[in-house]
Amino acid sequence: MQATADVTKKESSWSSWKGQAIDLLYWRNVKQSGAVFSSVLLLLFSLTQFSVVSVGAYLALAALSATISFRIYKSVLQAVQKTDEGHPFKAYLEMEIALSQDQISKYADKILLYSNTCMKELRRLFLVQDLVDSLKFAVLMWLLTYVGALFNGLTLLILAVVSMFTMPVVYEKHQAQIDQYVGLIRTQVNSVVGKSTK
Repeated sequence: MQATADVTKKESSWSSWKGQAIDLLYWRNVKQSGAVFSSVLLLLFSLTQFSVVSVGAYLALAALSATISFRIYKSVLQAVQKTDEGHPFKAYLEMEIALSQDQISKYADKILLYSNTCMKELRRLFLVQDLVDSLKFAVLMWLLTYVGALFNGLTLLILAVVSMFTMPVVYEKHQAQIDQYVGLIRTQVNSVVGKSTK
């Protein structure tokens, strides 16, 4: 009975997390989506100008400045008002943040499964178990050389973040027109592929 309750709880938390991510990407709460979008873009643009170590150090200094300033402000406020509210971050200090052995085991198992699957697929592709799949992989790698020549990894990551936050909203607003054009493109591609295989 306990195992069923745990599974139901995990599925509920997963669907809740998934729903929150969808709400974030579809801009259901504009302030929250804007804050996440702008902070991620600021971080990525900072990484294009500074090293990861510098950005991490600056972020840590900013967080420490904010928390130390707030702690001093609350201490002064308590001294002036002669109240005894205690530490302003007491609730966060008492919060349990340790990972359980089950959580670590679950994530380690998933990482192991994905790693093994990836290694088997790469072995299959590089050792040409299926010639067609290996040729497709070679074409993909060849195309990626051109993408790599035009963009670096951070630029691609910035484009991915901007796309994640804009494409769902654009598609939601203009779904009929986009579906119509995608259908036309798909028809053209299918006709070209059909003619080339004959």
